[in-house]
Amino acid sequence: MAAAVSAARLCRLAGRTVSSLSARPRRAVSLPDRRCYISTSTGNNLQFRLDERTAHSSLDLFKKDTGVIYRILGLDPSHVQDNPERFRDWAVVFGDGKITSGRHYWEVTVKKSQEFRLGVAEAQMSREDCVGTNSSSWVFGYAQRKWFVMTSNKIVPVTLVGKPDRLGILLDYEAGLLALVDVEKPRIIHTLRAQFKVPLCPAFGLWDGELLTHSGLEVPEGLK
Repeated sequence: MAAAVSAARLCRLAGRTVSSLSARPRRAVSLPDRRCYISTSTGNNLQFRLDERTAHSSLDLFKKDTGVIYRILGLDPSHVQDNPERFRDWAVVFGDGKITSGRHYWEVTVKKSQEFRLGVAEAQMSREDCVGTNSSSWVFGYAQRKWFVMTSNKIVPVTLVGKPDRLGILLDYEAGLLALVDVEKPRIIHTLRAQFKVPLCPAFGLWDGELLTHSGLEVPEGLK
């Protein structure tokens, strides 16, 4: 089994580390009902935009809320509308739909970033945590030219030669499967198993450059 690597070194924002936050009480977020861009039917393709209400003040959305860019200085948090859905400590943003069933696939252009996380999280995950540091989120990440999979603050390296410009995420809710996909082949690079019991959202962490999401896609033939 691959050895775990340091979570503190990979989980940071403005000098804060996982260990510095571990003692803080965590609470789930009570979210109001809101419009969803996806259907819970297994026959429909997942389509979403990034939800500005969840975006940390260092993140700007663009291209009709399908892209996100990291600003190292960011906005003064006091100039960002305060609401319980927003991440205040970590550079994280969620997709605006809730996933409660089905098999879904989306892609992300990552060529302009050197540090990011892609995956899913429970819609009511605590906004005081970073994606991957708790049992409510499951992500694939890239930092220091290395790939890893992360959940519950445990990091396991993922073997991946090079850095593709674009990657796919495959989610099978009922099967409890989240997969990182090579879009060129296509083939599954790595899978993560979990038990999904509550609504999930596409989740993104970004500490450099930009990401561009592509949703509404069919699951590639080779992965069906």
